[in-house]
Amino acid sequence: MDPKDPLFQAHGNVEIAEKPRGRVDNPLERVTKLDLDSFSQPATTTDRACIVVIYGPELGKRAPLGVSTFEIGRSSRSDLPIDQESISRHHARISWDGSRHFIEDLGSTNGTFVDDQTVKRQALKDGDQIKIGRSILKYMSGDNIEANYHEEIYRLMTMDALTQTHNRRYFNEALEREYNRSLRYRRALSLVLFDIDHFKQINDTYGHVAGDSVLRQLSLTVKPRLRQQDVLARVGGEEFAVLLPEVDGPGARIAGEKIRKLVEAARFLVEAKEFGCTVSVGVTTFDARVTSPAMLYEAADQALYAAKNGGRNRVAG
Repeated sequence: MDPKDPLFQAHGNVEIAEKPRGRVDNPLERVTKLDLDSFSQPATTTDRACIVVIYGPELGKRAPLGVSTFEIGRSSRSDLPIDQESISRHHARISWDGSRHFIEDLGSTNGTFVDDQTVKRQALKDGDQIKIGRSILKYMSGDNIEANYHEEIYRLMTMDALTQTHNRRYFNEALEREYNRSLRYRRALSLVLFDIDHFKQINDTYGHVAGDSVLRQLSLTVKPRLRQQDVLARVGGEEFAVLLPEVDGPGARIAGEKIRKLVEAARFLVEAKEFGCTVSVGVTTFDARVTSPAMLYEAADQALYAAKNGGRNRVAG
């Protein structure tokens, strides 16, 4: 990344946290409230492949795969039933051909995707992410499947699988840590919150599956423009945060404006339909009036609402 880029210059180390007051029911938040052992399921030494739910209902569930066909769908008779409107009753099937597993779409309404590519029938390899409706599954295979499973569950405790950004829990921990560091060493600290404008209209017009795709594409638009030590967090349904250690107020506004322009210029593609969207941005900086991490977050949240009330697609704070 060009070090002259204003966003590069404006940022310090960014981590991720949890929104103090959640407005949207995010299924991934449940994983942050449970210990790793809560997800442990017994596995035999004959298990060499499985799928793990990493986003959506049944989060953390592991289903072993053998030589028999394995069906996924909304039907209660499916081998992996997922009660979600965006999933067809008989959505997809995984089968074994003697040497590897294949996934096959069963004529579902919303399609089956492997690593974001729509498929009719495709061989699976270790680490493939399977998107079915609004759920994401991960295919695991090999001799280290047990260790890989626990590693994946640990990752889910800090990451949002849909957007590949950090989650609310990790952000809260980072916010507290950086706040205390700034207080101790008298270093600058800023926070940027941004929220997709009229996101409900996107869901109502194109469907929730399309809305999820927009969230994923938005994170892919913003995240590469951050420095390596910067961390982007999804802290609500369509709300994101960027924590900016050692960045002062003017630098935070530069970063916020850069994010706003990046999203405004981006084009989002969903099922051959292309459209744009915008974000409203709130920024705040730690000063003597801020006496807790929660107060810093609240100030950024108020600035975000001011941006929305001021007409959206703007930076406030």
